[in-house]
Amino acid sequence: MTAETHLQGVEISASQFFEIWHHYDSDGNGYMDGKELQNFIQELQQARKKAGLDLTPEMKAFVDQYGKATDGKIGIVELAQVLPTEENFLLFFRCQQLKSSEDFMQTWRKYDSDHSGFIDSEELKSFLKDLLQKANKQIEDSKLTEYTEIMLRMFDANNDGKLELTELARLLPVQENFLIKFQGVKMCAKEFNKAFEMYDQDGNGYIDENELDALLKDLCEKNKKELDINNLATYKKNIMALSDGGKLYRAELALILCAEEN
Repeated sequence: MTAETHLQGVEISASQFFEIWHHYDSDGNGYMDGKELQNFIQELQQARKKAGLDLTPEMKAFVDQYGKATDGKIGIVELAQVLPTEENFLLFFRCQQLKSSEDFMQTWRKYDSDHSGFIDSEELKSFLKDLLQKANKQIEDSKLTEYTEIMLRMFDANNDGKLELTELARLLPVQENFLIKFQGVKMCAKEFNKAFEMYDQDGNGYIDENELDALLKDLCEKNKKELDINNLATYKKNIMALSDGGKLYRAELALILCAEEN
């Protein structure tokens, strides 16, 4: 079955949802925008009509919002609100714990327990299991394994079998994902290490809130297109959520500011 055929379904399974996303995010950048989004809207309307189904209220609101917007952009979370996806899988995208970037950063710290800078499949499975338990949902382990594998395929942009911070952050709504802003200001490892040492003014091996404030102010000044200095307090709060009791170590700050080098 094709992605277009899946759109005709009364309920869409987790694997079908992945296929739909993979098909319409044709450039694989983690978002549907421009022509991709317009193609999706057009084919969604055609598929529902072909199946003899009306657009749901969520679909109508979505079409009204994005149908004529040339600069529209949605992520996986926004798509999940529109499609009639199986209930338990949908819970991951309606998670009350992940409504803000700060919540997300605190959650990341909990599940990246070994501070490796990524979450492997077992850590991801624990994360998903906890989300379901908090929603008072119990599912079989085989189903949880299936969801874990689908989430890995959906979010693992570089196909290394694990999720980095920016990859898992796609669980956040686009408007809430502040990490998108920092994609354009990441430094190579050499530049990052030099900057860390410069702003770690007392040389104690970590950056505190005041030192981070100085670093972010300078970044905002140098990158006015990407970063808004009026959002400085929000950036700082979100990044400090990764800290260990107010101490932001090199490895944690690197997740935000250091580009991966192959």
